[in-house]
Amino acid sequence: MKHGKKYVEAVKKIDAEKAYAIDEACALLKELGTAKFDETVEAHIRLNLKKSQSVRDTVVLPHQFRGEKKVLVFCKPEKEKEALDAGAAFAGSDELIEKIKGGWLDFDVAVATPDMMKDVGKLGMVLGRRGLMPNPKTGTVTFDVTAAINELKKGRTEFRTDKTGIIHIAVGKVSMDAGKIAENVNLLLEEVGRKRPADVKGDFMQSVYLAATMSPSVKLATAKVER
Repeated sequence: MKHGKKYVEAVKKIDAEKAYAIDEACALLKELGTAKFDETVEAHIRLNLKKSQSVRDTVVLPHQFRGEKKVLVFCKPEKEKEALDAGAAFAGSDELIEKIKGGWLDFDVAVATPDMMKDVGKLGMVLGRRGLMPNPKTGTVTFDVTAAINELKKGRTEFRTDKTGIIHIAVGKVSMDAGKIAENVNLLLEEVGRKRPADVKGDFMQSVYLAATMSPSVKLATAKVER
């Protein structure tokens, strides 16, 4: 794969034999950015898991970098006012389900009360493909819609392993202060570390890389991450 001159020059700033401390890696990433837009910084975490294992949870990063999420709540009529008062963009039941069946998807995240999941489940092919299906593991299936909406608006984000056991998740923007990006990364890795299965032998996080959208990646010193 061929890269442009700016990318090649950026690669020269990275010591390929070195695993960087988090603070150092975040500061370096700000130097590597070459795009004309504000690049997103992502963490890529390869975990030591068995084929039957996966990791999935949510995290609220201390420093937010995205616009406020548009929340939709599937609920019975008696819960609609609570959801809207808490800041949901949309709240309802059958009418929203039918609207989504028709192709409408003008929302960022969906919450559902447990008594709605039988009907919401019919949207599995639509919502599931886009990662929008409410799930108890991520706190988006609950009767406490106010608490769920509040956390989502604070920036609660889901992280999960893909089929190869790697977590890919945005942790900031290149324009952010390096210290704030580092704080986001530190908290994320702490939360991922808490999901370590009891039967894992050796390092749980086999490798951790940080990379901006158009920039080369920087390897983190995982030995300093896992304590």
